[in-house]
Amino acid sequence: MSSSVPVPARIEASVVHDSETPAIPQWKAATRIAFRFCFAYFSSFCLTTQILGGLLLIPGVDFPDLASLRPVRPIVFWTAAHVFHVTTPLVYTGSGSGDKTFDWLLSFCLLIISAVATLVWSVLDRRRTEYVTLYKWFRLFLRFALASEMLLYGLIKIVPLQMPFPFLTKLVEPFGSFSPMGVLWSSVGASPAYEMFAGSAETLAGVLLIVPRTATLGALVCLADMIQVFTLNMSYDVPVKLFSFHLVVMAAFLLAPETQRLLNFFVLDRPAEPSKCPDLFRERRANRIAVFAQIIFGIWLIGMNVYGARESWRSYGGGAPKSELYGIWNIEQFTIDGQTRPPLITDNDRWRRLIFDAPSGFAIQRMDDSFLRYGSTINAKSQSIVVTKGGAQNWKASFSYERPQPTELALNGEMDGHKLHLQLKLIDRNSFLLVNRGFHWIQEYPFNR
Repeated sequence: MSSSVPVPARIEASVVHDSETPAIPQWKAATRIAFRFCFAYFSSFCLTTQILGGLLLIPGVDFPDLASLRPVRPIVFWTAAHVFHVTTPLVYTGSGSGDKTFDWLLSFCLLIISAVATLVWSVLDRRRTEYVTLYKWFRLFLRFALASEMLLYGLIKIVPLQMPFPFLTKLVEPFGSFSPMGVLWSSVGASPAYEMFAGSAETLAGVLLIVPRTATLGALVCLADMIQVFTLNMSYDVPVKLFSFHLVVMAAFLLAPETQRLLNFFVLDRPAEPSKCPDLFRERRANRIAVFAQIIFGIWLIGMNVYGARESWRSYGGGAPKSELYGIWNIEQFTIDGQTRPPLITDNDRWRRLIFDAPSGFAIQRMDDSFLRYGSTINAKSQSIVVTKGGAQNWKASFSYERPQPTELALNGEMDGHKLHLQLKLIDRNSFLLVNRGFHWIQEYPFNR
């Protein structure tokens, strides 16, 4: 049976339906240029730093930063030598610092490369009026790049790893010898509850960034968190200034299209319209699958970071093994080559304390409160200690020890050609105010010491 609707009417209805499809607005020239630069710079930054490894989390696999590999590294080395005339060797891996000369040079190289790429892109693609499709996929990439870092740094605070409770050496080190970073690390580490709270805020940002519907809120929380972290890094000279600044800017980039909505809601007291960020696909079913895939990948990131934090807690955190002679030992008697040395602060040869913390080493505190650190292997059965010195492969010393009481220790051995005999007394860790003070709801007077 034929349709009662004439053919022209059907065509007209089709035209009307198509005309209702919202047209993609043209971007301003400045917006297009800014997007090209941000795309080039942030993409190259994420791919050449630890962010890529944070996205490719596989148990037992450690992905190196691409910047430390060829062909990126030679570009940085060439720039250092020929542009900035750097003559000292560049440290590019394994230092734990994010503010190395290599890192600053890498950022400079990425800036120049991105600027050139933006110029070429703008000339070759000058007729294009928008980058909506590229933007929505790039936004997805940046969301997970930020989420991976927020989860990493958040979970290593929830499991107090990044800033552990002050080590034994810190308990006997004069405060004036602390670096600004050491003050920050010890202050936060002395309050695991605060560290866990800060980590929870960062983890919350990471979780919110994973879900598309809460991504804007996640970017807001991330921006607030990272501004605070960047401020601490700048104030306490923590060598993660460059990286934390990039995370701040990346969070701001995600929020840029939502600026008017955020102003309406938080400042102008006006209704905030729904977000205009485009969906990844036109079909509703495809978008649902995409959301499901994002959540599954986010759960994987969370799980791998939880797994990594747990393993780190067991290997070097609070759950790691302690030294067989764990504790701070006061040297009551120090005899060198048969001569007993009194505890004079002017004696450069006498030791004041031995501190055993981790199983792989110990520290000697001298009379001027400076420290000497050594590697050690303790054999509890033979009651012997083999001492090694970092950077001196052929250097060794050995001691035998007796422990007549849990709080008493006697050492006999030879070191640097001198025969040593030490009588030591264990200091109770709980005798330190920082350890035993605890929490008090009621305080009649401030206890600020």
